[in-house]
Amino acid sequence: MAKKKKSRVLCFIIFIIILAVVFAAGFFGYSYISKDINGNDGSNKDYTLIIEPSDFQYDVSQKLYQNGIVISDSIWSGWMDKNYPDFTYINGEYELNSSMSYEEIAVKLQNPDISHKTISVCIPEGYNVFQIADTMEENGICKAVDFLNACKDKTLYNYDFLKSIPDSDTIAYPLEGFLFPATYDFGENSEAVNVVSAMLDAFETRITSSWTAYCNENNMTLYQLITLASVVEEETLGQGVAENIASVFVNRLNKGQQLQSDVTIFYGNDLRSHGFDDKVVESYNTYKCAALPSGPVTNPGVANIDAVVNHNDTDYFYFFSYNNGADFFFTADYNEFQAEWAKLGSTNTQ
Repeated sequence: MAKKKKSRVLCFIIFIIILAVVFAAGFFGYSYISKDINGNDGSNKDYTLIIEPSDFQYDVSQKLYQNGIVISDSIWSGWMDKNYPDFTYINGEYELNSSMSYEEIAVKLQNPDISHKTISVCIPEGYNVFQIADTMEENGICKAVDFLNACKDKTLYNYDFLKSIPDSDTIAYPLEGFLFPATYDFGENSEAVNVVSAMLDAFETRITSSWTAYCNENNMTLYQLITLASVVEEETLGQGVAENIASVFVNRLNKGQQLQSDVTIFYGNDLRSHGFDDKVVESYNTYKCAALPSGPVTNPGVANIDAVVNHNDTDYFYFFSYNNGADFFFTADYNEFQAEWAKLGSTNTQ
């Protein structure tokens, strides 16, 4: 009996000890978690949290835990589910510190230090690099000067089609022409290089076998095709005339004549206003250069690239628009061109 009694006493003591350990561990754990939730754990670690468009609560929780802002991703997620069940994470950058309470973190995550909120931006066909840069800055995507600088260096990007761009000190913006006009969803305060990459991606997906076949058949590079298409884009004011305008320029090139397109002068004026010297500016002037300008003068859409590839077979060498661009006159004879211009040119009042 004595042995059984001693055994019971021993078991009871062990039970009490285990209970005390569990209680102590639970108390310590609760205290530890409570301090973290209230921001009183004594730590002081800074971390810049970046929430990307693809991030959800799990991703945010992992980043907070792995960078020492919270002691547990699951505890943070559970606290958020209880206190902010309908919380929406906003794209952006957040300056956090491990001394912040969970409530302070949650409030902070509603007000990014640098917003990356997604903004839809439309880039119309025929916008040049300057117009696109201004659009990006106006919408808070990136600074115009950063966008322009990102378009000067083709080595920043890895696309096969960029290999067609010659290395020349007369090319102002090597990526002009390849910034595909479309509607994009960009984050505020994006890196300009990433914005340009997205536009180059869009161009790459539009390249067709007919474009490459035309280049091969006519001993042209893709860069030359886009350069010619950019001039057609700027000259085309109405529907159904691009194929005829393209035929005029193709006929002139085949004949060894200058393109003599006013739109290339306008582009040169833009270059001059942005600090480019006479050598660069004049290389785009098709009244001075022998054939194509140094590079594209805008970013053409698919329709006007196709218009060059599928240009009409004509004997036209001259054209002009009248009725403020509503109508076009085409001819193979210069004297006829002058006579019709004398009659119709005055209809252009803008």
